Amino acid sequence: MSMSTARRHASPACRPWVTHVPLRALWLLLLMMLLGSAGADQAAGPCAGGAETCADWLTLTDGARGRIYRSHSLTARDPAITRLLVIVHGKRRDAAGYFDTGRAAAFLAHALNDTAIVAPRMASADPDCGDSLAPYQVDFACTGDNWRSGAPALSHPAITSFDFVDAIVRQAARPEVFPNLRRVVVAGHSAGGQFTQRYALANRLHDELGVSMDYVVANPSSYAWPDALRPLPTGDARPLTAREAYDDDEPHANFAFGTVTAEDCPHYDRWPFGLDGRRGYAAHAARDALARQLASRHTVYLLGESDTLPVAGLDQSCAAMLQGPTRRARGEAFVAYLRQHWRARLDVHIVQNCGHNARCMFTSDEALPHLFPPVAGAP
Repeated sequence: MSMSTARRHASPACRPWVTHVPLRALWLLLLMMLLGSAGADQAAGPCAGGAETCADWLTLTDGARGRIYRSHSLTARDPAITRLLVIVHGKRRDAAGYFDTGRAAAFLAHALNDTAIVAPRMASADPDCGDSLAPYQVDFACTGDNWRSGAPALSHPAITSFDFVDAIVRQAARPEVFPNLRRVVVAGHSAGGQFTQRYALANRLHDELGVSMDYVVANPSSYAWPDALRPLPTGDARPLTAREAYDDDEPHANFAFGTVTAEDCPHYDRWPFGLDGRRGYAAHAARDALARQLASRHTVYLLGESDTLPVAGLDQSCAAMLQGPTRRARGEAFVAYLRQHWRARLDVHIVQNCGHNARCMFTSDEALPHLFPPVAGAP
């Protein structure tokens, strides 16, 4: 196992599971101060002020609407916008916080003025979540087959969580809104990472939008695997090895794969862990087509160097545990599998000094070039 020569890690017992945010947090604090003092949304340029100042409604089908936070209006023409970043929250549904994280990342990347940042809120009045919803606001299940996997809304069954993001992308891609839009990035962390990985696999806009689409998947608890292979508990998937991986900032690749059966775990291949029994948005495509899309669509996997402990709601069901003992090991194994068996279009980065923390992950040097990729032919 390699060790960075520039630093040394303490053991997990001697330090918090969420690694401290880098020193650039001082710049992020300055950004929040500047935004907070700028007042209301401006006619031109990014929305200023707190996240609630930038809240808006997006009209959906079936008489529903979805809550979004956006840096630029999705109804006013703005030729300066060349990118769209859709940033998806985690299980706490704190879209406002993720919106601020997206703005902080854009500030660091010098992309506030040419990137429209949108954070959708997958609100849920489900008793397990108990959000307070406005009239006609789309309401998603909180547990089980829910918003993370493109399931139908409880309030409007004709709408899925993937449809919600489709609607954002379609609206932004209208020539009368952002006529110079060239790239769309959908990114998510933790539960939002689960959403993004499955959305990348299933979405119907990728080949018809006429705009480049990329996906950034950060620290999810599980992945949708396209077949019955899973990592064997050897090498870098050995539980003790995986838990001690925090002292290595290079992706591990020592994985072997074997075929799993229902006797090992009855639901190992059931959606959202596999492609069997899909419902909602992903049910409309053939299994083989989804597998090809998974391999062909450019996806970046960001894994926290220290995300090696069972914290923050790590899925420990048998279907998830068959994918690896830790979030980091599951991501590394999934990437190794896709490279070995599918020659997938992907990048993987271990984000130094980050645990299970969206702000740390998305404002890192490893993340910024992928959240705000170069735009060819921008004005």
